[in-house]
Amino acid sequence: MALEEFEKEQVTDREKGYIRMRSIMDYGMGLLWMGMGVFIIFIKKFSLDLASKYDSGMFKIFGVVCVIYGLFRIYRGYKKNYLRDR
Repeated sequence: MALEEFEKEQVTDREKGYIRMRSIMDYGMGLLWMGMGVFIIFIKKFSLDLASKYDSGMFKIFGVVCVIYGLFRIYRGYKKNYLRDR
């Protein structure tokens, strides 16, 4: 079976529901991760008590990593490549 034939295979209703559910979950989790990253980057504007306990540089690095991971989750939800490896 060539790769072109695999891509043209019909997807069942159950698989369509699975793809839709995973895509919505990836969008939601991506938004949550991005929100957490923005919160951590701008922690001094939200909570001075928590920001004074830890290093500001580490907060910013972790916040950027969270935003990048959130963007990846949104991209994965957009591409919908969930059943390609089966």
